[in-house]
Amino acid sequence: MNELNQQGNDYEALFNGLSLTKSYKDIYNTNPLMTQRFGADPYAMVYEDRVYFYMTADAFEYDAAGNIVENTYGKISSINVISTADMMNFTDHGSIQAASSSGAATWARNSWAPAAAWKEIDGKPKFFLYFADNGGGIGVLTADSPIGPFTDPLGKGLITRETPNCSNVLWLFDPAVLVDDDGKAYLYFGGGVPEGKVSDPGTARVVQLGDDMISIVGEPVRIDVPYLFEDSGIHKAGDKYYYTYCSNWQVDEAGTEKYGFHSAEIVSMESDSPMGPFTVKETILENPGRYFGLYGNNHHCVFNFQGNWYITYHTRVLEQAMGVEHGYRSTHVDSFTMQEDGTIGKIRQTKAGREQLSYVDPYQINRAANIATMGGIECVPADAQSEKYGVGNMAIGSINTGDFVLVKGVDFGDESPTKLSVWAKNPEGNTGVIQVRIDKPYGDILGYLPVDGAASGFTEFSADLAQQVTGVHDLYFIFYGESYEIDTWQFTR
Repeated sequence: MNELNQQGNDYEALFNGLSLTKSYKDIYNTNPLMTQRFGADPYAMVYEDRVYFYMTADAFEYDAAGNIVENTYGKISSINVISTADMMNFTDHGSIQAASSSGAATWARNSWAPAAAWKEIDGKPKFFLYFADNGGGIGVLTADSPIGPFTDPLGKGLITRETPNCSNVLWLFDPAVLVDDDGKAYLYFGGGVPEGKVSDPGTARVVQLGDDMISIVGEPVRIDVPYLFEDSGIHKAGDKYYYTYCSNWQVDEAGTEKYGFHSAEIVSMESDSPMGPFTVKETILENPGRYFGLYGNNHHCVFNFQGNWYITYHTRVLEQAMGVEHGYRSTHVDSFTMQEDGTIGKIRQTKAGREQLSYVDPYQINRAANIATMGGIECVPADAQSEKYGVGNMAIGSINTGDFVLVKGVDFGDESPTKLSVWAKNPEGNTGVIQVRIDKPYGDILGYLPVDGAASGFTEFSADLAQQVTGVHDLYFIFYGESYEIDTWQFTR
């Protein structure tokens, strides 16, 4: 163990004048949820005490000269996953290799717009991930954990052009799933605007899922959705069902006068039945371009967590901060209040985001990839599962001097800890030191923790604290050195 209160001055010199790596998110903002990767078409699944977000894995495309080009979505074959217990710090779980020859569903080329649900089957929780293979069908993957590994139970699409009443759906994509209170489940999907059918495209569908969640009961039926473009959503409040969707880009004055919404907005429809019919209720989310300056497709999911209502959606805020602006999306979450009659109103879109629901316990083992804000680092596989499947436990890596991680709302309690431990990997034996501060990037220093000595696997490194701390604080880990990885951290008294 290193005595920080004795050696702190030695380490302090390493950090004198050090500039922190630029973060693409202000430390006071909670949106977008992550900046180490993109994430589009977000879908939220609540399981036990966490919310899991599954997102289309946007990633930069390049031309022959190495320049970033417009996002075509054609190369996307994985699904990014993060989760949270407090709606402030988000744990990176990696990327599900969903489609392509190297993915779970080898028959599929792409994995867009995921939707997730879980259900107890044969006495055990089972997890289901629905995704779009481009615009040509809906696949399903299954797992015994929200973070996989996921496998393909069918070896083919669940919804295809051969599915009854689906051959004339232009875009067989954008699934949403609802498991109702009675255990029955429903799948919603579809989109596209046939020529001459702007106001009544007729391309939305709903079908009941089988008890196994990987088959359908009967035939998909049409949902009458005015000015549909894409992005099916579904949620239940009380005894009412709300189908939500993105309106198309051709909403005219007559449509606005009749229904009250404009182009590319999220519209809510209400029904007494999960299969409809639904009637238009209101606009709940304007196009994010009106708030953040860059327009694009509008995609969302409404969910309830711990009695609070939220909407998750994507924007182009992250790429804007990067100076790219080629259609790469990032995930936001904002809260709202639902009235007793199911009315939501237009939800305010923010960078500030939401309130923290609970505090982080520093005395339990915490994953280093549980992050509110970061600068510079990447998240890398930390175990055999994530190495093989791309999703599982992740560590923070690609560390360079000046990089940092911020964990918000850490509750140290009434008695100060005396020691900090991290489980780190330092295969090259490079000099690494972690500076630990509270509240601000240049706030009080709790101490320094050297990650020294070669360690090919994750090994515990510990140090005594140089300063006491009690109560609730934001916690900064600021890094010196490179080529080491951090898996977990824990304070002890």
